[in-house]
Formats: sequence, structure tokens, C-alpha cells
Amino acid sequence: MRHPADRRVELVMRVVIVDDEAPARAKLHRWLGAESDVEIMGEFADGLSAAQAIVTGAPDVVFLDVQMPDLSGLQIAAQLEPETAPLVVFVTAHDAHALAAFDLNAVDYLLKPYDEERFRRALERVRDRLQTPGPRAAAVHAARGQTGFSDRLLVPAGESLHLIDCDDIHSLEADDNYVHVQTAQHRYVLRRTLRDLLNQMGEHRFVRIHKSAAVNMAEIETLSPLFKGDYEIRLRSGKALRMSRRYAADFFARTGR
Repeated sequence: MRHPADRRVELVMRVVIVDDEAPARAKLHRWLGAESDVEIMGEFADGLSAAQAIVTGAPDVVFLDVQMPDLSGLQIAAQLEPETAPLVVFVTAHDAHALAAFDLNAVDYLLKPYDEERFRRALERVRDRLQTPGPRAAAVHAARGQTGFSDRLLVPAGESLHLIDCDDIHSLEADDNYVHVQTAQHRYVLRRTLRDLLNQMGEHRFVRIHKSAAVNMAEIETLSPLFKGDYEIRLRSGKALRMSRRYAADFFARTGR
């Protein structure tokens, strides 16, 4: 007989379902709804709505369809902050995507058409991971490995999120646990790290000029020396930023200035 101390503590997992096919969402909702330790936060048929729910609702687990219009499941996962991302079970009809995600240590995948027994094995894997402390960034890294550098970035716009082109970003400035994303017309504030944003969007587009700042190389207009090896960088918008001498050598190597 198992000792009471050996029993797994039942935690309520908050779950989001994302699939553009109504029957697929209904099946997951029916099976998840029958579980005593599951709270279904919502179900979504499009990527932007799903991303909004994940970012604002902070679910524990997302059952995420890989193939969707406007923003795929892989693109959603690639946009998430690795340190705060939920556990992800990828759902797909495309075996290559599923196996790649699984090989990169995502929580699990469900290959359509799947049955209830296969669903329950995935759910048990999720329960095991929720009981184990540690980083949960595997799905984010798996998605980025599949999608490459992001050409678009999810940013908050009032009560919702929308996508902006990374080429339209002029500068990135870190402030504690936030990053200010500056475009020609708007300034967005994301709860992300500068390092993670640069990893997501690719340093082929941006160059670091300070421990807390990076600029779009295409937006640089002038460069002026200051003192002790520092420089002032002026962007085409007129915005001026200071470049620390610590980053000068890499800056000149990458920009050819």
C-alpha cells in the first residue's frame, strides 16, 4: 500500500485550448472537462486571441494547434517569454512538426487523429511536469528552432495585442523587467528581457549599444564621439542614444562604420 506521503498532490491546472477547428476544440474540452484537477480558462480559434489569453491569463498548460491562420501555434510559442511560458502540448496533423517539437523536449504532442488513451498519456506527462520544479522553456525553444528568427513581434495595444513588423522597430530600451519598444509612431512596453527579445528577433537586425539598449542598424543616421570611448548614436527619427565603449568594437565590426 502506498504511503500517504508518496501520493502526488493534486494541483488544479489552468488550461487553454487553441485550435481553429471546432470539433477538435470540442473533443479536448469534453475530455479535459471531465478531469477534477483541470480548470478550462478558455478556448480559441485564432492565434492572436490565443496569444492574448496566454499573456494576460498566465495558464499553466496550453493545448496548442500547430497549423492555424494568421499566427500559427509555433509562432505563438516562439513569442513567449521562456521563463514565464506555460507548459505546451502541441497538437498537429503534420508528423514532421510533431516529432521535431517532441525531440526538442516540448512537454508532448498529439498527432491528429488521436484517441482518448493517447490524450490521457499526454495529460499524465503534463501532471508530472507540473509537479517538478524547474524551467518550462522547452516549448518556446522548440518553436523558435522551427520558425527561426521572428519577423513580427506581439505587442500590447490597449486591452489587446497586435503584431508589428520587427523592421519597423527603431530601438529597444530595457527598464528593470520591462523593455520599451520604440517605432516611428508608438512606444510599447513589454514584460520581457532585452536579451530574450534579441534572441527572438535576431541580432542580424539589431545591434547592442549598451547593456540596456539596442538599435535597429537600418535606422542609424549619425555617430558622434563623446568622451572616454563613448559615442552618441542619432537615429533617423532624431532620437539620440548613448553607446557605451564596452559595445563599440562589436558595433563597428557589425555595421562597418
